[in-house]
Amino acid sequence: MTATGGGQVRRARVADLPHVARMAAEHAAYAEAAPPPPDLARRLEALLFGTHAPRLRCFVAESDDGELIGYASCAPEVSTWDGAEYLHMDCLFLRAGHRGLKVGPLLVEAVVAEARALGLGHVQWQTPPWNTDAIRFYDRLGGRAKEKLRYHLPVD
Repeated sequence: MTATGGGQVRRARVADLPHVARMAAEHAAYAEAAPPPPDLARRLEALLFGTHAPRLRCFVAESDDGELIGYASCAPEVSTWDGAEYLHMDCLFLRAGHRGLKVGPLLVEAVVAEARALGLGHVQWQTPPWNTDAIRFYDRLGGRAKEKLRYHLPVD
């Protein structure tokens, strides 16, 4: 998949994981969230490429010069209300200076294609209410918002 402003989207490879971990740290800083753990690349490798069936999928956006400029991660989940699985897009992030160049839609398209390949009927994701740029982007793609609060409960 190629953007009109250059670049392409592909599945992440093991060699990409240090770059994905750095982008995840940028993403957390942008969202004013706690930084990821220092061993994130190792943790992602186990989830993406471990010996068991991969739990997580990750796509990266690569500029024409080979720089990784964004990523999207997703994993199958289950909806009790629907009685069906769906693909949860956990993260979608483009580095500053690379937004608005038609790369974001390609990352979402890769996630939707993954859902289709897995036989899943829809993709779900969330964004904070203050992220009006993301909300406009998702609205333009045809996404529909469901208002909820997301809670986090640490377990020891």
